[in-house]
Amino acid sequence: MEDAPGLDAERSNDAVKDPAPPPVAARTPPQAQPPFEILGRHIAAWILGIGRNAWLFPLDVAFRVIGLRYGWLRSLFQAVPASLLAVSGRLRAERAAWHAVHRVPAYRAYLASQGFDPDRLHPAGILQTLPETDKHSYIDPYSLPERCVDGRLHFKGVTIDESSGSTGTPYNWIRGASERRFAHRNIAFFARYGYGEGNLVTLNAFSMGAWATGFNMSLGLNRHGLVKSIGPDIGKILSTLQFLGPRFHYLICGYPPFLKHLLDEGELAGFSWDGYRCSALVGGEGMAEELRDRLLERFELVYSGYGATDLEIGMAAESPVSVAIRRIARARPDVRDALFGEDPRLPMVFQYNPLIHYLETNVLGEVLCTVSRLDLMSPRIRYNVHDAGGLLPFGTVRRALASAGLDIRHLGACPEAMGPRGELLWSEPLPLPFVYVFGRRDATVSVMGANIYPEDLESIIYGDPELAGDLQSFMLMLAQDDAGTPRPGIALELLPGVDLDPARVVHVTSLIREGLRRLNLDYREAYREYPNAMEPVVMPHPLGSGPFAGDVGRIKPRRIAPPA
Repeated sequence: MEDAPGLDAERSNDAVKDPAPPPVAARTPPQAQPPFEILGRHIAAWILGIGRNAWLFPLDVAFRVIGLRYGWLRSLFQAVPASLLAVSGRLRAERAAWHAVHRVPAYRAYLASQGFDPDRLHPAGILQTLPETDKHSYIDPYSLPERCVDGRLHFKGVTIDESSGSTGTPYNWIRGASERRFAHRNIAFFARYGYGEGNLVTLNAFSMGAWATGFNMSLGLNRHGLVKSIGPDIGKILSTLQFLGPRFHYLICGYPPFLKHLLDEGELAGFSWDGYRCSALVGGEGMAEELRDRLLERFELVYSGYGATDLEIGMAAESPVSVAIRRIARARPDVRDALFGEDPRLPMVFQYNPLIHYLETNVLGEVLCTVSRLDLMSPRIRYNVHDAGGLLPFGTVRRALASAGLDIRHLGACPEAMGPRGELLWSEPLPLPFVYVFGRRDATVSVMGANIYPEDLESIIYGDPELAGDLQSFMLMLAQDDAGTPRPGIALELLPGVDLDPARVVHVTSLIREGLRRLNLDYREAYREYPNAMEPVVMPHPLGSGPFAGDVGRIKPRRIAPPA
């Protein structure tokens, strides 16, 4: 990080984050320690630090000199044993945690508030000792400068991204030039691996402005070809395609429902999708395989990325092998159970670079992330965005698939993995670990003890092309019948010119009920015991009305209705 004028942690940050948190000085200081104990701890930490840095030195030099260049990084993943990558990744994460303990005022204060004395922590195995952090426990109580290294804001080359507020009030996240370059290279690596090494014309339809995804996706994909940042404007995307013509390979980026609407509107306008070679990169929310099927009718490849503005975008990405695994798991319950357990939902499946993002899970099955680099202005240590999911080493997945009679090297040829137009483009799998994500833990509606998820509805709706073609969005909520009995409520936002008459509402209700009985074990059991209470209440609404009125201007649709 280049030296630049800074803003001390003790100074107010009201312009960046409101309300102002309590000052660090107000927290109880740790008790004094005997001098010999302090000296012994410093000596032990120094010795361990030398050993750890010696182990990591070749990798640090390579990252500094070569960065994340595609050729050498792919060779590294293929040549180095996965166990060695895992050890190196953990050591890098422990070093990042030790760095935060000693250099970040807010993190030291947070540890003290959780009953830890930062000066008594030992560097060996420190991640096993440290508590989790999240928005409520760590971001809300402390100002932005306090959460920065040495309690100072730097200015040159620094940006602030805003989260979309899809789970509440928008937050602001600061990033320096070095960490953004690293994130952009990580995006470019997975894009080159997934979409091939040829030049791409990227049409970025993610929302622009202060939000992290749109701006950073353009910069990351600019390393892989020409980029036009359009935003979610269907007319401009179609006119750009017509202007440039069909001689290029286009990569269109956006939220999954938007790309579905793009195809729908293009077909209604008579756009000749068949004459163009297009692929899609989606993100920002989960995607049912039924929606991918719809996108694959026109797009050659469809991959999703995983990240969080709290942490970094592009932390993990779908790959040919991860998509094949998910599609096979959709068709084969034995594979789904062997890999993802008994959860009835089908998770998104990604691969990630363990050298720059150290992932783990807690006792609740939530994914935690430590960004294991020292270039972050505001380090994230064991940060929890409350995504339910899990981790799978590549070797574990390979053995589980082999037990099911599948060869991970040739999954693309399996009929269950194919798309609506046949076999999908296949690349030799990279032996990177997998992270699977079901979605936010609190994104459910519970009726009679049965948890119903938006992912269930997405699979049902996009599995019916007629219904999917009539909808702009949908929302899950808790409804009540005339007797006051709680029932699962499904609000449907209709496209202009669409009307659901009573007979069709009955048909859609039956479609959703039977789909939930097929997909959701909790619902199936609850319906058997309480059929009246578990009957869905389907509520159609014109575009932008009812519970969807609040979605005007949002960059991502809500899937759970806010409390009335």
